[in-house]
Amino acid sequence: MQELLEIYHPELPDFLGPFLAASEMQRLKYVGMNCGCEYTNFPLFRDIGHYSRKQHSTGTALIVWHFTGSKHETLAALFHDIATPVFAHVVDFLRGDYLTQEATESGTGDIIRGSCEIMRMLNTLQIDVSHVENYHHYPIADNESPRLSADRLEYTFGNLLNYGFLPLKDLKKIYEKLCVSVTEDGRQELVFLDAETAETFGKAALRCSRVYVSDEDRYAMQMLAELLRDAIAGGVLTDEDLSATEPEVIQKLTADPRFRARWGQYCALNVMCDPNGKSAAQRRVIPAKKRYIDPYVMGKGRLSQISRTFYEEMEDFLAESFDREICGE
Repeated sequence: MQELLEIYHPELPDFLGPFLAASEMQRLKYVGMNCGCEYTNFPLFRDIGHYSRKQHSTGTALIVWHFTGSKHETLAALFHDIATPVFAHVVDFLRGDYLTQEATESGTGDIIRGSCEIMRMLNTLQIDVSHVENYHHYPIADNESPRLSADRLEYTFGNLLNYGFLPLKDLKKIYEKLCVSVTEDGRQELVFLDAETAETFGKAALRCSRVYVSDEDRYAMQMLAELLRDAIAGGVLTDEDLSATEPEVIQKLTADPRFRARWGQYCALNVMCDPNGKSAAQRRVIPAKKRYIDPYVMGKGRLSQISRTFYEEMEDFLAESFDREICGE
């Protein structure tokens, strides 16, 4: 993933390094981007490399810095995942928030304000915390789906590389065809200079979108959420443990005989199977949040407006129903 960071911006700006060294950011080295799925044995995930929330946050910040040169927007991007709990959006499943997936963002400002280290550095830069605690305020850092933002660009690039969907050289070519421009409603956005590159990116991003809503992904996240729920109810974990690191939580789970077996069963998941004939304990109906990107091409509009093939692929994805039982083992 280091090679991706060098594509986003060739050098780490001097002001950013000390913030990355803060303990609150260092914790994110041990919170993964694949929401616990990487601990299973599903073929989609078992061979992927480590991709952490710290890597993603750093990349998002570098993209924002590259395109805006704004310190406060860059820091807002850096901090956007600082409150992310262990296994990330699995906790949204645990809290019944898996369709909006906003629960994992709560507490960002509290964590920043509670860090003497981060606050001291912000004061040195004369940046008020109100300018860095909510990256939703900055359209290059974040915007509404299906627009392209630094956040969506970074995790799409990271997963395209990690899943083996596109090589680094192709990602570099795509990145070089991006700029900041005003789109159809007068707001700034990351846009493509040509339709061909936009289509390459848009179709590749849809491949990631299908992974995010795959039966394997949804089933793994649901089963891990239930494991965490039961471990908290059983006194093996506390709510506070969710703000620790994944290795620490796994150590607590495996130290208890009941949950050592449960964790082992979770890690052994390797195939989706026909739910007919399976017990209710195995079957689940799990809705999906459909993440996708419809990139804008400068001077031409949304890719879905100018490419029939992309439009049809996007519509097929959006039309897929998840109102069915699934089962893994």
